[in-house]
Amino acid sequence: MLFSREMAITFLYPFIVTVSTMTVAVNAQAFAPLQYAGVNIAGFDFGCGTDGTCIISEAVPPVYQLSGVDGLGQMQHFVKDDGYNVFRLPVGWQYLTYNQSTGVLNETQFSNYNMLVSDCLSTGAHCEIDIHNYARYDGEIIGQGGPTNEVFAQLWYNIASYWKNETNVIFGVMNEPHDIPNITTWAESDKYAVTAIREAGATTQMILLPGNNYTSAETFVSSGSAEALGMVTNPDGTFTNLIMDVHKYLDYDNSGTHAPCVTNNIEDSWYPLATWLRANGRQALNTETGGGDVDSCVGYISQQIAYQAAQSDVILGYLGWAAGSFATNYVLSEVPTYNGTGWNDTLLVSMAMSPMANMLVASVV
Repeated sequence: MLFSREMAITFLYPFIVTVSTMTVAVNAQAFAPLQYAGVNIAGFDFGCGTDGTCIISEAVPPVYQLSGVDGLGQMQHFVKDDGYNVFRLPVGWQYLTYNQSTGVLNETQFSNYNMLVSDCLSTGAHCEIDIHNYARYDGEIIGQGGPTNEVFAQLWYNIASYWKNETNVIFGVMNEPHDIPNITTWAESDKYAVTAIREAGATTQMILLPGNNYTSAETFVSSGSAEALGMVTNPDGTFTNLIMDVHKYLDYDNSGTHAPCVTNNIEDSWYPLATWLRANGRQALNTETGGGDVDSCVGYISQQIAYQAAQSDVILGYLGWAAGSFATNYVLSEVPTYNGTGWNDTLLVSMAMSPMANMLVASVV
């Protein structure tokens, strides 16, 4: 279904944002809805820090048979009742290899994680494999003093080999690299991962490329991440299905640790990013965003999603942070609660992030 950008924006909180002397409003592109909307199903990443350490005993798998957390029920609800069509499934590198700095998967640990991936795939949604290590292993940066690019490639070759025939699997190379001394060198590490995934036989699936500064949408261009990652290619030299991976929160310091939202991120993040993507023929997926379960976040996130939808030729969609094994009182919880007969969404999901609420995602329009 095609409809005008003006129609899409009136569904949500109206907005106009001024950038210098220009007004960021709808552009002349023909409107199409966002391709993807979903949420992170967290738990296998619990115990992982921003230094790339992961205490695997602290993981709480969102798999009922392993922890009592009904991740499958959550995902079934999100697909059926909200129209979500993608889930991101974070996991620590150490969890998959049982604390070995290697690319060899531990059979038992990988089998546990595959239970979640299989649950996700059973819903018909796309499922992102996300290595949640901040470009590090136990404090050392991949390809820059830590695990070699060859070890990183081995990890991804083994992961991709298992799901090479699953067209709904997305490969998220790494969660939130930060404080990377050389972004060009990091792009080389990404290239090793991309080549390994493709050579494993996963030739058509999307691969997500993360930049520096916690892959912030705001600094993706200015930090040099966009330029460096823009040089990463498939083995055949193409950019097909190599997608930029960006995050952006709406609290005052973009940390995703405070309930109130203070911005819609349009002027400082989504406008410059969309401009670069369009000029360079590339696309991005917003794999983490969110805010507290408060009215300010309902308003600002509605504006953000509406703007993203107005740029759907280059921004593919968004995923909230987070559901899965989080407690319902976690500051950014999007965990639905089960009332005995059905699931109840948080205010933020039910009023803003659910495609059934915003009507800006292809799964419902």
